[in-house]
Amino acid sequence: MVEIIEVRTARQRRQFAKLPFSIYKGNPYWVPPLIGSEIKDLDPEENPFFNGCDTCFWLARKNGKIVGRIGAIIHHRYNAKTGEKYGRITRPEFVDDAEVSDALFRTAEEWIRARGMEAVVGPLGFSNVDTQAVLVEGFDQLASVASVYHLPYYKEHFARLGYKKLLDWVEFNLYLEPEVPAKAVQLSRVVKQRFGLTVEQMHDREEMRRYGRDFFHVFNIAFDDLFSFIAFDDAQIDYLLDTYVSVINPEFVHIVKNAEGELVGAIVPVPSLSRALQKANGRLWRGLPAILRSRKNNDTIDLFLTGVLPEYQPKGVASLLIAETYPVMIRYGMTTVDTTGMLENNRKAIQNWKGYNHVQNKRKRCYIKYFDAARQAAYVEPEFDSKV
Repeated sequence: MVEIIEVRTARQRRQFAKLPFSIYKGNPYWVPPLIGSEIKDLDPEENPFFNGCDTCFWLARKNGKIVGRIGAIIHHRYNAKTGEKYGRITRPEFVDDAEVSDALFRTAEEWIRARGMEAVVGPLGFSNVDTQAVLVEGFDQLASVASVYHLPYYKEHFARLGYKKLLDWVEFNLYLEPEVPAKAVQLSRVVKQRFGLTVEQMHDREEMRRYGRDFFHVFNIAFDDLFSFIAFDDAQIDYLLDTYVSVINPEFVHIVKNAEGELVGAIVPVPSLSRALQKANGRLWRGLPAILRSRKNNDTIDLFLTGVLPEYQPKGVASLLIAETYPVMIRYGMTTVDTTGMLENNRKAIQNWKGYNHVQNKRKRCYIKYFDAARQAAYVEPEFDSKV
């Protein structure tokens, strides 16, 4: 018999955070999070992303052992923006046991339905920089810290429980040439001259913090029409800056300004932390030397964020940012870029990789399940061509 336990205490938050370490133990593709950061993210007293949301988290225990977890979020700001009445499931992890997943999902669905929602979607987090989706392709690929990893049985449980595809994110590996492609150099020159743009490289953490809120205000506008996105407020921006600035090598971060000196685009590539976090195995003190080394000694870049104001997107500013970052990556010996997740229907973003040697290597999925049986039966899963 499966016992469902609502997470209320610090000890239970720690159990929630540590469960994946037993599920993925020995898996060479899973990247462990830092346990301390995970616990902080689960604490409404610490994490400003709880503001404007109703939340609940649960653990599943069977035969005296914690074997599963799940969370539920009702994001009132997002529902008000879209006019939807959806609740989100978040952070599901469970052993390959139907009794366990049945109990977890039933609990989350009942909690969401009791609050007047019409459907459950997910996995989604509090924001687009939170954990989201289930891996459905690419089980033999190393995860990035900006993405997710799951075992193949997860998608089978979602299907068995009646969930249908809502939307996918696709990820690409780009393979860098020893020199910046001539076409990229030419495009960069033309875009800057034609539109009066300048590109600036960050040099230190203080400079990144100085521009930090401007970065995210651009992202707020650039991402506003994207699925599941809700604008970051200043408290959330500060929380993200406190979390990530210390591990970002500023030399990779570039911004674009227009002739009036206004920031119109930014790119935040981060030398991959995946191997370093595998060495850390959840504990910062254990992995700190590897994390610090990864900022300069690395062969892979993760593209955390790229944002361009809508009026500048048709002008090739995203391609300009990639071209300007390319020489820095070459100088540091980078050979591969992991794009992390892009929505499969975001053709503008996906087409940025058309001129580069690339391969789509991962796909992750957000699901939907309507509580009304007739509406659920009538729902048709969307199909998109994400090839470039």
